[in-house]
Amino acid sequence: METDRSFARELGDFLRSRRERVTPEDLGLVPGARRKVAGLRREELALLAGLSADYYQRLEQGRNVRPSDAVPDAIADALGLDDTDRRHLFMLGRATRLPESPVRHRRDEVPASTARLLPLMGVPAVVLSRHLDVLAWNDLAVALLADPEDYPPGERNFLLAMLGEGGFAERCTSWEAIALDYIGMLRAAVAADPTHPRAVEVVGELSIRSPEFRRLWATHEVRESVHGASVVQHPQVGHVALEWDAYPLPGSPGPVMVVCTPQDDTAHDQLRLLAALPVTGRD
Repeated sequence: METDRSFARELGDFLRSRRERVTPEDLGLVPGARRKVAGLRREELALLAGLSADYYQRLEQGRNVRPSDAVPDAIADALGLDDTDRRHLFMLGRATRLPESPVRHRRDEVPASTARLLPLMGVPAVVLSRHLDVLAWNDLAVALLADPEDYPPGERNFLLAMLGEGGFAERCTSWEAIALDYIGMLRAAVAADPTHPRAVEVVGELSIRSPEFRRLWATHEVRESVHGASVVQHPQVGHVALEWDAYPLPGSPGPVMVVCTPQDDTAHDQLRLLAALPVTGRD
């Protein structure tokens, strides 16, 4: 697969997803009585961005385009993209201009200091690769969610565990918002290296197994980092109110450490109780 063409396809898909979200009314345009599309037409966006309709169509189709920085800048202004989407659009545009060269796909690794830190933490924590493979974890993460060792090595992936049959999404409130955050992180990783074998494998496997993933992946959400909150229903300690944050670890791109912290004193006590339970008592 040619790298620049992969980026061009990703660029086209991203542009289409953002164009379809914007209505003429959002930009002060008169939609017209015979309009058949909900979002902007290609011709309308091209006009707003100061581009020819033919050139913009080729952008969305990923056909023989290597836009200068002025092009995504104009499109981002026309669509009113936020900072995250704007940076993502610029990255994709610049990537289409990279010269073709052999790509060395580096594996994410857990820093030795992080491996020593995990068992000392009094809260659930896991280390995820850029493609959301679970690389390391502590006992509280196992007690709260699931044991990665119950999965074959190739399936120890956060989204596979969450969205797969019997996945731990069943334990979490607001699971769709959580999934969308992590899918957004995966989207950013895939866009940075579309030909990475693990990226192709993970997206392909999730697409086959999970209709929820297919639906959320099609939104082209992008996340640079995640923070959120949820209530986890645990069979032994009840409903645990938690917040989570993803902390980048050394490497660019590289792994992240996801840490769950209690929202209140009750959740703090529940985590302490969970830590005291014997391994055989965990679900």
